[in-house]
Amino acid sequence: MCKFTKPQIPADATADERRSLMFDAMYNADLSEETEKKSNLTYLSWSQAWKVFKQFYPSATYKIHTSPTTGLPVFESEMGLMVHTSVEADGITYEDWLCVMDYSNRAMKSFPYTVQVYDKQSKQYVEKRVEAATTFDIGSAIQRSTVKCMARHGLGLYIYNGFDHISEDGEPQMQQTVNKNGYQQKSNGSYQRQQAQPKQQNNRPAQVAPDAYAALKAAINATTDIASLISLYLDNTQTIESNPELKNLLTSRKKALQTLNS
Repeated sequence: MCKFTKPQIPADATADERRSLMFDAMYNADLSEETEKKSNLTYLSWSQAWKVFKQFYPSATYKIHTSPTTGLPVFESEMGLMVHTSVEADGITYEDWLCVMDYSNRAMKSFPYTVQVYDKQSKQYVEKRVEAATTFDIGSAIQRSTVKCMARHGLGLYIYNGFDHISEDGEPQMQQTVNKNGYQQKSNGSYQRQQAQPKQQNNRPAQVAPDAYAALKAAINATTDIASLISLYLDNTQTIESNPELKNLLTSRKKALQTLNS
């Protein structure tokens, strides 16, 4: 059973004070007995997460949003497929958008396409095929997205350990485990194949325009509290973790907010 202490809520507590106490209790809940082992790696499944969440909030509800055009639980654009979920508890609803991804964290579409990936063996960019998404891929994304909504309420938020372990020198301490087959545990409880990081060639132009991340940089600089910064990180984990400049900016903003609020 999950080890946690449901907080005693004072009779005169405000709504925000009550929610804060519940958030802290869920964040500090010991989920070790709710996890499962796979290839010597530990993960928390969506079903276990929902079971524990309902112990905190018996009347909590979740929603899988559907496209008004197709009626299906997936939204499609030229950039790829996304799912949209939300979880409501104690009058607060947290929503999440998550792209449907393949085993290499590449965005999937309703049809196969190719991407340019750096190959360490040949030391050049090669084409890799991204298969068309299946209903299984969409279902998996929905489950991960629902768990992220629960994490925003506090439950298992520490599992998304990238942000919480940013060291003082600005370098994230990801603490990811890699097994002999090259698979590493992801913060959402599933597994991904390690992808070779491209090395910039001497005369090769950058693959992304310098101002491609301008909107995200502006959003980071515009945050006014740590909670908003964490939420922004969770929404853009993959992008931030792949870009050293964004990671450093995130760390600097975190330190600034900590100084401001101290």
